[in-house]
Amino acid sequence: MANRTDPAAKSIRGTNPQNLVEKIVRSKIYQNTYWKEQCFGLTAETLVDKAMELDHIGGTYGGNRKPTPFMCLVMKMLQIQPEKDIVVEFIKNDDYKYVRVLGAFYLRLTGIDSDIYRYLEPLYNDYRKVRRKSPDGNFMLTHVDEVIDELLTRDYSCDIALPRIKKRWTLESLGVLDARKSVLEDDFEEEEEKDEMEQDGLEEEVAHEKDYYRARSPARERERDWRRDSHRHRDRDYDRDRDYDRERGRGRDRERDRDRDRDRDRDRYRLREEKEYGYERERDREREGRERDRRDRERGRRRSRSRSRSRERKRHGRSSMSPRRHEAEDGNAPEEMMERTTLIQRLLKPTGFEHP
Repeated sequence: MANRTDPAAKSIRGTNPQNLVEKIVRSKIYQNTYWKEQCFGLTAETLVDKAMELDHIGGTYGGNRKPTPFMCLVMKMLQIQPEKDIVVEFIKNDDYKYVRVLGAFYLRLTGIDSDIYRYLEPLYNDYRKVRRKSPDGNFMLTHVDEVIDELLTRDYSCDIALPRIKKRWTLESLGVLDARKSVLEDDFEEEEEKDEMEQDGLEEEVAHEKDYYRARSPARERERDWRRDSHRHRDRDYDRDRDYDRERGRGRDRERDRDRDRDRDRDRYRLREEKEYGYERERDREREGRERDRRDRERGRRRSRSRSRSRERKRHGRSSMSPRRHEAEDGNAPEEMMERTTLIQRLLKPTGFEHP
C-alpha cells in the first residue's frame, strides 16, 4: 500500500507518474531504508520539512546502487503528485537551494514544455554551490545553474531518463514562448546609453576646439600650402606610376610575343622531327619486308633441293638391289623359286667320278 500512487493523481504523459522512473531504480527506492522510514506517510505539506533537510543531490551510488534521499523525495512527489502552485513555490524559494533543485527536477519530469522553459530558465542566474554524490559514492561540487542546464539540454539526469521536450526556437516560432530576455540586458542598455552620452560630449568638445582655432593664422596658411604641395606631388607621383605601368605593360607584351614565337618554333621543329622519324620507319619496314621475302625464297629453294636429293637416293638404291630382292619386291610366284632351287641341287649332286 505504501508504494501505490495516490488514487486522485493524474496520469503523466499517458502513464502512471511513478513509471517515469525506471523499474530497477524504482525497486531500489522501495527497498531503501530512507524510503521506508522517512518517506512513509508524507503529504505535500510535510514533504517541505524533509526537503529542507537535504544536503546533497544525486541518483544512485555504490556497488549496490543505493538511491540518495533526493531521489527518494522525487519518487514521493511522483507518488502523491502535489499541486502546481506548491511546485512553483519550491522553485521560487531563495532560502533553500536544494528545495529549489527538487522542485525544478519534478517540474522537468511532469511539466509541459512551455512551463519548463518559463520557470527553469530564470534559475540560470542562481550561481550557488551544491553538493552532488557521484556514482562511486564521492561528493563533487557543482552549481545550481549547471544543474538547470543539464535538465534543459541533456537526456539523462540523476540516473533517470528525462522526457523529451521541444526546442525553444520551435516554441518561439509557434508563438507559445516569447524571445528569451537576459537579466543583464537592462545593465547593458544603461552602459550603452552612458557610452553614447560620453561620445556625444567628446564630439561637442572637439567641434568647439576646431571652431576656436579655425581663425586665419600663419600656421593655417602653412597647412594650406602644404596640402596644395602634397596634392601636386601626388599628381606627379600618379603620372610617374602611370608611365611605369605603361612601360611595364609593353614589356609584358614583348615577353608574351617572344614566348609565342618560341612555342611556334618548337612546334615546327617537333613536326619536322616527327615527319623524318616517320619516313625512317617506312624505310625500315620496306627493308625488313625485302629481307623477309629473300629469306623465304632461300628457304624454298633449300627445301626443293633436299626433296630432289632424296628422290635420287631412293632411285639409285632400287637400281643397285639383287635380282632375288627385285623378284621378292616385284612379287614373283613361289613356283619359280622352287624350280631354281631344284636345279641347283642337281648340279651339286656327286656324279661318282673322283678326281686324282
